[in-house]
Amino acid sequence: MTEAESKFRADGEFFAPEHQQPQEWARLAEYLRAKGHDFAAVPPPRQFTGGMGNLNFLIRLDGREAVLRRPPVGPLPPGGNDMGREFRVLSRLWRKFPLAPRGLVFCEDAAILGAPFFVMEYRDGIVLRDDLPPAIAARTGALSDTLIQILADVHAVDPKAVDLETLGNPDGFLKRAVEGWIKRCAVASADVYPGKGLHPAAREIGEWLQRSLIPEGGAALIHNDFKLNNIIWRADAAEGGPLEPVALLDWDMCTRGDPLFDLATLVSYWIEPSDPRAMHEMGQMPTARAPGWLTRRQAVELYAKKTGRDISNFHFYRVLTAFKLYIIFLQIYARYCRGTTTDPRIAALGPTADGLIDFAHLIMKGRVF
Repeated sequence: MTEAESKFRADGEFFAPEHQQPQEWARLAEYLRAKGHDFAAVPPPRQFTGGMGNLNFLIRLDGREAVLRRPPVGPLPPGGNDMGREFRVLSRLWRKFPLAPRGLVFCEDAAILGAPFFVMEYRDGIVLRDDLPPAIAARTGALSDTLIQILADVHAVDPKAVDLETLGNPDGFLKRAVEGWIKRCAVASADVYPGKGLHPAAREIGEWLQRSLIPEGGAALIHNDFKLNNIIWRADAAEGGPLEPVALLDWDMCTRGDPLFDLATLVSYWIEPSDPRAMHEMGQMPTARAPGWLTRRQAVELYAKKTGRDISNFHFYRVLTAFKLYIIFLQIYARYCRGTTTDPRIAALGPTADGLIDFAHLIMKGRVF
């Protein structure tokens, strides 16, 4: 393995053992043994550092590396961190969508690890976050195109062909999304702004979304959190090798719904150089850190070209998912406010969340795409 590959490998970023979230590994071993699996305690499981939501551990199952995935500790927001949903998707989707890691084991018994969890196959490669290796930073145009193509490929999967035709309910998807995110906003705001209610911009955006609801834009299998750092790429891409995806991760919110909502979710993470500080602090995608990336508008137009979908109402999706992005960060910060985490990354998210809702307000007003 080269130095560049080592720096950016997906399996090269782990918490030190003393900073891992402790798990009942002996209880897990007993559970898996009863299910006919061999869990190796040596080498010990290692917790991935990536992400601030679900917890992911590299383990050895039946003589091979695998990933154990479970929700964070403490109360969970409605609709997210659904291990049963994610396992249902990953135990089927790999048949038609090769980038989906195969789900191996699911446990709904919270008595084992304190919450439902599942185990999936491990895919070796690199995850791209803030700093791109030079050999990839020189290919941001191709990276932009590949991202949009992967999303288009997700939306092209026939849910019936992978036994997911009953996953979710696409009828009334946008109305439920608006109502659901307003509700989640209220729940998280109670912890973050005790006694103060919603942020004024959040209240105004919520009311605008309810007034401006548009007709559904079709139905497809959607990922619901599609972004660059949820994709694993070939490790040798860091040395100029093929820029090819190996896996698409984080399917716990997958459902059947409006594919333009999925596209808008990606666009909400797509930072541009002129964006306000909060977008850069959010740092979900390095699209402002190297030249050559498509702009948000160009990304949307490319998706429309690849899929033939009508994007004339995209402003509504853009506002909704910018609002959603604020609430996601608000929910994470609320965990710190409740005292269920001391992670310093999470402790610093309050001002970022406030900046994101201000940016969403500018989007609603049509001052920025």
